[in-house]
Amino acid sequence: MNPVLRLLLHRLAISVLVLVGVSTLIFFIARIVPGDPARIALGPNASQAQVDALREARHLNDPIVVQYGWFIRDLLHGDLGTSLYTKRPVTQDIATYFPATLELVLYAGAMMILLGLPLGRLAARFQRRWPDHVARLLSVIAVCTPAFVWGVILQLTFAYIWPIFPLEGRLSNGIDAPPLITGFYTIDALLNGQVSTFFNALYHLILPATALALSGIGQTARLTRSSMIETYRKPFIGMSRAYGFREDRISRRFAFWPSLIPTLTILGLDFAAMLANAFLVERVFVWPGLSRYGVEVILRKDLDAIVGVVLVIAAMFLITNLIVDVIVSIINPRIRLAERKAKA
Repeated sequence: MNPVLRLLLHRLAISVLVLVGVSTLIFFIARIVPGDPARIALGPNASQAQVDALREARHLNDPIVVQYGWFIRDLLHGDLGTSLYTKRPVTQDIATYFPATLELVLYAGAMMILLGLPLGRLAARFQRRWPDHVARLLSVIAVCTPAFVWGVILQLTFAYIWPIFPLEGRLSNGIDAPPLITGFYTIDALLNGQVSTFFNALYHLILPATALALSGIGQTARLTRSSMIETYRKPFIGMSRAYGFREDRISRRFAFWPSLIPTLTILGLDFAAMLANAFLVERVFVWPGLSRYGVEVILRKDLDAIVGVVLVIAAMFLITNLIVDVIVSIINPRIRLAERKAKA
């Protein structure tokens, strides 16, 4: 069997087991947290009869093992229950809020790649010179400053002092959302030929995506620099210089690509972590995403919605790492060598 395909099947099997474990763990944690979820959902003014009726409807009076059985049955049917916060099915809430968060995270991830990798490569090529010192300083500042602080700084700078970008939301007032296809406003606008809506949505994405990406950009630059410096110490780099290759080609082809594997692994982890860490950025920029929705349902102890949000974030984390593992296995020469030996 192809080594890449074998790795993919192995990772898929592990991912399914992890997802089952996460769903079980979050279910029991949500049930044993102190407080009556029915009373919290209905508020202090609800009568005891109303609370008892809701507890009965949600099977909250049953033993926790029986509740778990109901949960698994509903989960296998694609039913995550009804949110006490929105009074809608949790699956409908996820379909409504998740595209906004995913679009934000995808643009932030693109910034991490397009800015973090070149910055790290620049620092490694000019090690111990002024470009390296500047890149390292910027990376440390980016990593040490929380995303929500960057959000406030960017708002004050580019939406208040210099009103270049909008302050909040996904679209400006008076502009309707494009017809729903993917849930990504930029993609849906292009698919519907609404160029002005596309640029408006992109305009609103710049500040929150930058705030979310800055820490990852610094982390990516630091890891790329350290990996490339380690690669520069390898004998084949000295041989490349002896053969007369230009320093730019050595940096780009012989030092950068072999150093990319550990960086890709961290990029995947950072990208997946942004899904869970986006709630403060979404709060600052009033972004109607899943992370912000997750905070609201946690504060209201909305059990079904909490489990649904955690399952989605866990699934995206596993999918991201699966994609990274496949990419690494493709670009890793040892995997390709194993495949050739298997064919021989």
